Amino acid sequence: MAKLASQFVCQNCGAAYRKWVGRCEACGEWNTVTEEAAPANQAPGGLKGKRRGRHIAFESLAGASEPPPRMTSGIAELDRVFGGGLVAGSVILLGGDPGIGKSTIALQGAARLASQGARCLYLSGEEAIDQVRMRARRLGLADAPVELAAATDVRNILTSLEGERADLVVIDSIQTMFLDSLESAPGTVGQVRGASQELIRHAKATGTVVILIGHVTKEGQLAGPKVLEHMVDTVLYFEGERGHQFRILRAVKNRFGATDEIGVFEMTDHGLEEVANPSALFLDNRDDDVAGSAVFAGIEGSRPMLVEIQALVAPSPLGTPRRAVVGWDTGRLAMVLAVLDARCGLALGGHDVYLNVAGGLRIQEPAADLAVAAALISSYAGAPLAATTVLFGEIGLSGEVRPVSQAAARLREAGKLGFSRAIVPARSKGAKGGAALKLEPVEELGQLVDLIRGSTRG
Repeated sequence: MAKLASQFVCQNCGAAYRKWVGRCEACGEWNTVTEEAAPANQAPGGLKGKRRGRHIAFESLAGASEPPPRMTSGIAELDRVFGGGLVAGSVILLGGDPGIGKSTIALQGAARLASQGARCLYLSGEEAIDQVRMRARRLGLADAPVELAAATDVRNILTSLEGERADLVVIDSIQTMFLDSLESAPGTVGQVRGASQELIRHAKATGTVVILIGHVTKEGQLAGPKVLEHMVDTVLYFEGERGHQFRILRAVKNRFGATDEIGVFEMTDHGLEEVANPSALFLDNRDDDVAGSAVFAGIEGSRPMLVEIQALVAPSPLGTPRRAVVGWDTGRLAMVLAVLDARCGLALGGHDVYLNVAGGLRIQEPAADLAVAAALISSYAGAPLAATTVLFGEIGLSGEVRPVSQAAARLREAGKLGFSRAIVPARSKGAKGGAALKLEPVEELGQLVDLIRGSTRG
């Protein structure tokens, strides 16, 4: 009997080797290369066999097809992230840290759709059916017409789905699924890629919406091959701290909607509840007369959102001062500190700096530079900012304050929540104040330092 051929595959990036190596040369990770059976029909250099393929018919770009119909779940924040609802035949990859609420939101969404007459199937590879029922009772969904099954064999799953029309199928999780035609263990690169490909093929052929729940690595990336994110139509990430009540569902890829769109949820005893006005909730417990606090008017996807940025600057007894950041980029903070030191004369090099974005939100846009600088200056000078002041703007290395996009939308959100003062870049397009909202344009960072030190109430 011929010996079964094998290869060694990196579980992080999918690179293949003829022998085991300790460190993957492609991605640089250690101890990620494992042995797998080589594909039986692997044919480098061309297609095997003499069978000719069939001719493919091409169509014009300006077709007469209608926009894809959408199914709305009834959960407004969830439908917002999807781009207005679920598109038939789409495949969604949902990732997040353990315990963040992936299975909870998937079960809640399936229950809402099922209550509207859609046929929803929930396939669990990690839990028994009784365990899923226990969660459903805790969420108040015990009477929802969702059909449950515990299975991990993709062949059995597809055979069961062939004769039954389903509108939504939830796979929890894709790392537990396996193909019996592959010799590798479940969760490996080959199994995740092969199982996903079969489920995606089924979704496109039948018009069924498939939600794949995926695990993440300790670095926060989806476990499995990177090609999985390219195969699916939508990639969603659950963000937030497990000890915090807020959860952010962010679309990092969406073929049928806007990317970076977010939905805000609050974790309660009865599951995830949508937050209709996140700005008001993030600012609900804000103190008025505390130095080191600034309100940033940001844009998350298509939604303007106000969030509090907190900073603490204290003399350091150490030779190397400590820098701790939660919810923002560490490199961006180092740049803002360097500009404050070199262009504004603030000696922050010998101080410990702690920065926190309240509410568990992670800010990615550079428009938060001005609000971060204001919080740092306020803490360093011991001068509280007025509670009705909002800021946004990007800071350049020469100390100039640069305009950012969608200034009008940011100001409208600030005015709606009762803010009366906005410190904005001097050349902001579309930035208009009024009787209720006064604009204070700044061209360079030194002007912001003078405003905070000279007048702490506005």
